Amino acid sequence: MEQEGRSIDLTRQLGEPVAGNGLLHRRAFMKGGALFAGTAAVVAAGSANAANPIGLDSPAWMTTPGAPFSSYGVPSPYEADVLRTIGANPARPGTGVSRTPLHMLHGTITPNGLHFERHHNGVPDIDPAQHRLVIHGLVERPLVFDLDSLMRYPMENRIHFVECAGNSGAAAFPTPPQADVQQIHGLLSCSEWTGIPLGALLDEAGILPEADWILAEGADAAAMSRSIPLEKALGDTLLALYQNGEAIRPEQGYPMRLVVPGFQGNLNVKWVRRIELTNGPTHTRDETSKYSELMPDGTTRQFWLEYGAKSVIVRPSFGINMQGTGFYEISGLAWSGGGRITRVEVSADGGESWTDAALSEPALPKALTRFSLPWRWDGQPAVLMSRAHDDKGDIQPTHEEWASYFAPGQFYMYNGIQRWAVSAEGEVTNV
Repeated sequence: MEQEGRSIDLTRQLGEPVAGNGLLHRRAFMKGGALFAGTAAVVAAGSANAANPIGLDSPAWMTTPGAPFSSYGVPSPYEADVLRTIGANPARPGTGVSRTPLHMLHGTITPNGLHFERHHNGVPDIDPAQHRLVIHGLVERPLVFDLDSLMRYPMENRIHFVECAGNSGAAAFPTPPQADVQQIHGLLSCSEWTGIPLGALLDEAGILPEADWILAEGADAAAMSRSIPLEKALGDTLLALYQNGEAIRPEQGYPMRLVVPGFQGNLNVKWVRRIELTNGPTHTRDETSKYSELMPDGTTRQFWLEYGAKSVIVRPSFGINMQGTGFYEISGLAWSGGGRITRVEVSADGGESWTDAALSEPALPKALTRFSLPWRWDGQPAVLMSRAHDDKGDIQPTHEEWASYFAPGQFYMYNGIQRWAVSAEGEVTNV
């Protein structure tokens, strides 16, 4: 009766579920500690005494001096499993990807050491004193910049996500992969980027009237290059020199890279060394052999560059199972290449009913937004889903809706709704 009384009391405080399978109103979090009352460990009887009334002994790390200063901080050894996973060709170890452990992180900013990677021919070892950025092509005066000259320009700070075009692609196929958030959605990261608006440098070169695209080329061994619409290059594209306050790391494009907010990942060319203004796209190897989509009528869609609204619940999710019935926080990430996330809906009954999640502030344009919702799981099977909306009116599609747009077998730019099934035993699988 005591447990039943407590349940009735919590229901009175937090309100009845607002959607199927126990989803509570997003404002229930504002009720404070009552939501998770009773989850703290209780001190065993007899462990307390007059000198130590709650049985709180001094652990070993309080009885000896701690470690000295270090010149560069690193994570705690107890966080050693928070790592990127690597998928690379053993015959060509510099070609492949590493993935961000999104399900093991909190907030919206990705630590530099965990930002995902995509390389086409390894990470070049670039001497910044010898690196040059050339702007040429359909310009009045070609320009060459070294790093010292760029450091004299005013810089801006922007928070934006970068997402590989192949991210979540495994979820585009009919059979859902039984894999965790990192393996399916981990080609996504978000940082504060600091650098020079690319438009300022292009304007300085003098843009000829016939120019309407640029070609950006990297200084890696693959000379990875992509075409970018001039309108985007003059808009919010950044020549970034810093990431989260420190110089961009080699695997992220040191000493400089492009950040093309909301656009397909490999347009954010790393180790950028050359920008050519052109009339029309260049149709390079990196944008014709890949990163295009076959349509149902047999035609190919090229230069579909802007990401749609997208979200994923990261906890609970595959590999993060339920630990008994009771109250939980559903937590996830939402983002859109079109602008700012304005709403995320959550369902616990496979889409039969929905309710709005709480969005963490600030919800910035073309950046990750954290969403959360309180959930009272009663031990019954459930299917968790999230659906993102952005300020352009874009709504995240279902898997079936997304698949209907393209010919079978396509997977680039996938943004269909992720579905996690929770069994009566608390195991979470991908459905």
